[in-house]
Amino acid sequence: MRTRLLRVGSLIAAVALVFAACGPSGSASSSPAAVASESAAPASTAPETASAAPGGVVELRWYCCLGGGEAPEQKTVEDKVVADFNASHPNIHVTFEVVTYDQANGQLTTEIQSGNGPDVVGPVGIGGANAFHGQWLDLAPLIAKTNYDLSGFPANVVDIYKLDEGQVGIPFAIYPSALFYKKGMFDEAGLKEPPHKYGDKYTMPDGSQVDWNYDTALKVAKLLTVDKNNKDATQAGFDPKKIAQWGLELQRDDLRGMGAYFGPGKLASGDGKTVAIPDAWKAAWKYYYNAIWTDHVSLTGPQFESKDINPKDYPFFNGHTAMSENFLWSTYGVGDAGDDWNLAAVPSYNGTATAAFNADTFRILKGSKHPDEAFTFLTYLLGDASADLLTAYGGFPARTANQAAGIAALQAQFKNTVDWQVAVDGIDHADKPNFEDFMPAYNESLGLVGSGGKYLTKWGNSAGLDMDKEITSLQTDLQAIWDKAP
Repeated sequence: MRTRLLRVGSLIAAVALVFAACGPSGSASSSPAAVASESAAPASTAPETASAAPGGVVELRWYCCLGGGEAPEQKTVEDKVVADFNASHPNIHVTFEVVTYDQANGQLTTEIQSGNGPDVVGPVGIGGANAFHGQWLDLAPLIAKTNYDLSGFPANVVDIYKLDEGQVGIPFAIYPSALFYKKGMFDEAGLKEPPHKYGDKYTMPDGSQVDWNYDTALKVAKLLTVDKNNKDATQAGFDPKKIAQWGLELQRDDLRGMGAYFGPGKLASGDGKTVAIPDAWKAAWKYYYNAIWTDHVSLTGPQFESKDINPKDYPFFNGHTAMSENFLWSTYGVGDAGDDWNLAAVPSYNGTATAAFNADTFRILKGSKHPDEAFTFLTYLLGDASADLLTAYGGFPARTANQAAGIAALQAQFKNTVDWQVAVDGIDHADKPNFEDFMPAYNESLGLVGSGGKYLTKWGNSAGLDMDKEITSLQTDLQAIWDKAP
């Protein structure tokens, strides 16, 4: 997946201004860097779970960066967080270990295998954490022991971290999905804008009120797909080889995420080792394939990867795509789409709308020798330090009380007024189980279903495929990987 925390440099200044009022870019050394901290800071509101023996100091390590956090401007904030925590917690001393994103996974594996793992890891997404499935501490006993209050978070977001390993995380930064769209393109085509509220109907050109589902979205996308002769995809003479404007782009970083927009699910069956592709995901993949090769409303793989056609990560950023499903973290590039974009509800499938969900937080390794103190530091990151860290990472706050400030921070970046409530409403439609849920041989499996993976690449590059056979082939290939997994 395109790493969201590595793409926030352009967001930081605007976010910082608003959060201050309210209360991969760059790199660090590729070797682990421990940072001792001594500056003074206000007292922490994090719960104290245990203390060292009189005169003793518990040593903890905070490990970064499985999902981002290595950029120099981010590290400056992280260093200060560590310094402030150490100054206000004389019985706990935290060192900060930075390993660049490209090496962080392998380095953490080595440290864990050698018995020298860190205590706290993050920020890390659900998928990044699942590469270390079985290594995370169940926080439920510590949450109960300290009476840590979870009521300030959306319950369904808390539940995303309730896995077979236990309550492995507490929400921090979240990235719900929405449908980004260009109002000017709808106006030019004489079309009504897509609904902003989940459950609302869409008004077709003939005035009829229809469900805002993927069938409707496709009909609208065809009217919004225009070739260089100004013919749309419904008209005779439309030339799919000379498209100037595309109607719809699905989120195509991960086949699992693409599937999740059609319904929650996961690839592993109940036994955890047998591949069982959800029917809704099969439907989503066929829809994606046909959107490219039959309906011509989406970019082909070569077009998507072309720096001439799509030089800025996502086609919507270039102002040539009318609608695009994406996560809230993609706001780093939408300003390039112009000043007429807005957010709408994602379409429904079989009567249910699902807004695929990304989230980042910090976790404790179950091998930590000091889980109580690690929890004290963890809750400091989620509490006293959260505003500074969310600013540094460009994250949207999971804590409900802080979301108004998060919206203000987002709006401060753009001239056009955006209906950010659409994204907030998407939290209630998050996929559970999350599409990044654990699967055997996690990283190897991503080679088939992840960004740049075999099947996402093949389907985007090859016309005339039998998608039923393709999905069967994917299942067979994936099962072969899982059968070899320990």
